Amino acid sequence: MANETKPTYFSPLLTLLLTFSLSFPFLSTTSSSSEPTDPIPTPWPHQFHSLLFMNRSGTLQKTDLWYDWPNGRNFNIIQNQLGNKVTYDLEWNNGTSYVYTLDDSDPECQVLHVEVGILRPNWLDGANYLGQHYMDGFLCNVWEKVEFVWYYEDVVSKRPVYWVFYSGYAAHVMTFEVGRVLDDEKWQAPGYCFEEKQSPLFEPVANVGGLMMRGAINASMGLSLWVPSVDLLGSKW
Repeated sequence: MANETKPTYFSPLLTLLLTFSLSFPFLSTTSSSSEPTDPIPTPWPHQFHSLLFMNRSGTLQKTDLWYDWPNGRNFNIIQNQLGNKVTYDLEWNNGTSYVYTLDDSDPECQVLHVEVGILRPNWLDGANYLGQHYMDGFLCNVWEKVEFVWYYEDVVSKRPVYWVFYSGYAAHVMTFEVGRVLDDEKWQAPGYCFEEKQSPLFEPVANVGGLMMRGAINASMGLSLWVPSVDLLGSKW
């Protein structure tokens, strides 16, 4: 039986191609510059669960996103289309991230320490309003943040519908459950993540897109000057 191709993982909020420039067509021109009457993006709820379908140049993923601002934690549970391996990307507000699998026969984990925490609920503050555009059948208000991410919010419900990074890596929001919280015991990284020698994980680092989003957005808000270096990303990024 042929060996399964080793999947590449990208954090939903955050996994990017540095060499691809996004072309962003067909936005309506309700307002091309920020004015006092422009809509303001709705801050993220302090706790929610969202099911995302991610698309990067035809590579599809399903991601369960658990956002828990009061407890300073964010969790992405990632699976490639038709893939057997599930990747757990656990991020804490102290800048520590654990990226691991739960396969006891072949445990994998990488611990990352960065200078930024998880995205704040108001991470879209200061975004540039671009007008209204239909996406996935919903009429959305659209904003752009630091030429890094474009964010679509349903005009009626104020829920996120879609966001896309400058690289073209896109998230389609399938569900958005405000107030839903993952049980505390599910937030514990496995013991082998705390061993002195960690196994090498996914090529390149699975969580690098999430780190870039956290770094770039937080820096734009004056919260940190840290932005990941190109060297960290590896040749695939």
